[in-house]
Amino acid sequence: MKNSYLYSTITNKCPRCREGKLFTSSNPYDLSNITKMNDHCPVCGQPTEIEVGFYYGTGYVSYALTVAYFVSMFVAWKVLIGMTWELDDNRMFYWLGTTIFLLILIQPILMRLSRSIWLGWFVSYNKNWKNEPLEYNERMDEHMKEI
Repeated sequence: MKNSYLYSTITNKCPRCREGKLFTSSNPYDLSNITKMNDHCPVCGQPTEIEVGFYYGTGYVSYALTVAYFVSMFVAWKVLIGMTWELDDNRMFYWLGTTIFLLILIQPILMRLSRSIWLGWFVSYNKNWKNEPLEYNERMDEHMKEI
């Protein structure tokens, strides 16, 4: 379970070795370091920024996570509390207010999770990472060759 893709993604571990921490701070609510990542994995040396602007694509992942969150909150609210589409029923507004408030609270977690998912799509797991050195990828910056 600890070496699974899902566990390493949720716990923000390196996708190559699934052991090293991606972020400098373990606390997602440390707002001054919310997206500050290690330059490379402290365990296996995998660069966390493969190319300049690599994490711009996380906007799409974050959007998908937010849509999934809204849909799941809607279904949960509909099942647990019930809701109608009539104008005099205020439960829809309570759902919307509660969902947006909770979304603001979990936004730091979603930002980190989207970065972890994005990096995991481009860096594959290598169970023999200790015996196989990191190969230089042509998409990496020049200063990352030494890592």
